[in-house]
Amino acid sequence: MAMRLGVLDVGSNTVHLLVVDAHRGARPLPAFSHKAELRLAAHLDDDDRLSAEGEAKLTAFVAEALQIAEDKGVEDLVAFATSAVRDAANGEEVLTRLREDMGVDISVLSGADEARLTFLAVRRWFGWSSGRLLVVDIGGGSLEVASGIDEEPDAAISLPLGAGRLTRDWFSADPVPPEEVRKLRKHVRAEIARHVGEVSRYGAPDHAVATSKTFKQLARVAGAAASAEGPFVRRVLRHPGLTELAEKLPRMSPEERAELPGVSERRVPQLPAGAIVADAAMDLFGLPELEVCPWALREGVILRRLDTLGT
Repeated sequence: MAMRLGVLDVGSNTVHLLVVDAHRGARPLPAFSHKAELRLAAHLDDDDRLSAEGEAKLTAFVAEALQIAEDKGVEDLVAFATSAVRDAANGEEVLTRLREDMGVDISVLSGADEARLTFLAVRRWFGWSSGRLLVVDIGGGSLEVASGIDEEPDAAISLPLGAGRLTRDWFSADPVPPEEVRKLRKHVRAEIARHVGEVSRYGAPDHAVATSKTFKQLARVAGAAASAEGPFVRRVLRHPGLTELAEKLPRMSPEERAELPGVSERRVPQLPAGAIVADAAMDLFGLPELEVCPWALREGVILRRLDTLGT
């Protein structure tokens, strides 16, 4: 039976309500989208607590999202939070207040759960003919990597290497000072290298895939098709072009970066760090190219929810 499902995604940069029409065995069809750039990760104080201002912004958005979901006829709402709330020392307190005040139960996904659900979405998008999949996702707070031949990956790792987090913690100016670029590059590569064996021990992938806004924008800058051409156009990011971007983007001014094709204004500051992480991941996992998938974590959450209906 068809149903209208709502997904509330509390991310490090963006909080997003997606309404889809779906039923088991069918492709979820987006019906409505509402999002706001809350940058919750930037509202963590020195003690890693979400500030009163950050909580107020989140509370206001959740109230608005619940009203929209009701207006749009949503029958079932799935709500989840990722690294910003996961990292906040008072994250559970904030979610408890939201549950008590508004009746919305927002679950905190672990990094490994993010990797697994994103992997599920990519597997469903590309199908079994892709063989062993390797999926790389760069969010605002974390980097997820998963690999497997089934719908459940053999390996699923999450590292604190999100584009927003690294920009905030490692860069003092924009354009980025060369010494800060070198230090971040060294840190990112050491962090990823520690975990390469966890993934590569299962064998080389038949199909390497990237998800997330960061990868979509890097691919677009490197020459991939615009989003206006639709989700079914093949978009590929090749490693040599990405290496060039990882070197060039930090040296550019924010204004110059904003002029690049497909770069949204709010992603301009984060793109250099995102490119450095993407370049390191492709290099250390030995990936000559990544195909960009339009489905990611939200779709994985939807698919998992639909799989459990009636069971």
